[in-house]
Amino acid sequence: MGLLDIFKKKSDPSSVKYRREMAQRICGHHIKYVTEKIGDIDEVIGRSGGLNIRNDEFIVYASADVLFRCNVDELRASELLSKDGVVLSGPDLEHGGEERTIIAHYSYWRKLDD
Repeated sequence: MGLLDIFKKKSDPSSVKYRREMAQRICGHHIKYVTEKIGDIDEVIGRSGGLNIRNDEFIVYASADVLFRCNVDELRASELLSKDGVVLSGPDLEHGGEERTIIAHYSYWRKLDD
């Protein structure tokens, strides 16, 4: 295994290590609003909340409700290019394991240790 293989393996989005690191990186951000594409329209499904990890589950909490809950090892997360939000995909345990994709948009006072 060469040096390049080590760096490539570290950044493999399908690896459990990458998924855990990404979940830790975005955990603690405050959310301004959360959207989900329903049909051809992006609908706001929640406002004012946060991203947390509890018992190895990634939780999106907004509008005084849990909108999305997924095992950290199954979560696919990628930050928006603007770094103002994150796209989250995976089996949503809060909705019977249904595969969902949502976008959480960070509040202005987002996590400072980025």
